[in-house]
Amino acid sequence: MTQQIMIMGVGCNLLSDEGFGIHVIEKLHERYEFPENVSLMDGGVLGLNLLGIISEADRLIVIDVIRNKGKAGDFYRLEGEAIPERVRAKNSLHQVDFLEALTMCQVLDKVPETVILGVEPEDIATVSVDLTPTIQEKIEPMIEKTLAELDSLGVSYKKRNHVQVTDEIR
Repeated sequence: MTQQIMIMGVGCNLLSDEGFGIHVIEKLHERYEFPENVSLMDGGVLGLNLLGIISEADRLIVIDVIRNKGKAGDFYRLEGEAIPERVRAKNSLHQVDFLEALTMCQVLDKVPETVILGVEPEDIATVSVDLTPTIQEKIEPMIEKTLAELDSLGVSYKKRNHVQVTDEIR
């Protein structure tokens, strides 16, 4: 049986760097075609509402910002014990709800093998749909890290052929 793999970006794209995961998911969707067993999801700030969706996946790759007292732009990869089983003080409400959803999946014995790929944010307080320049330049490396996760699972994907639109009519 083919494993169901979900790549999910979470965060609030109205609070500057908080929307990083969503920006990465949008770029992945725009640039790549994935097999039927791989789905891309804008998890936004849905938190516990993601429970059913998460529990259907065999593998889950989450892209988010992670405040870890590092330098803005630092990358993190969390899996297994490094992902808190019980939520204490987290960085934002969506993380509390998302981690609670993972905990609920454990209770239901339907927790997917999960990897969280994150980047240390620079600004998650300013109301803006734009990422800070420091974090904007981390989108490409995060796409590469995400594709490397798929490579390690033996998943094939391909770049989309883009149609170029011009103003000139011939």
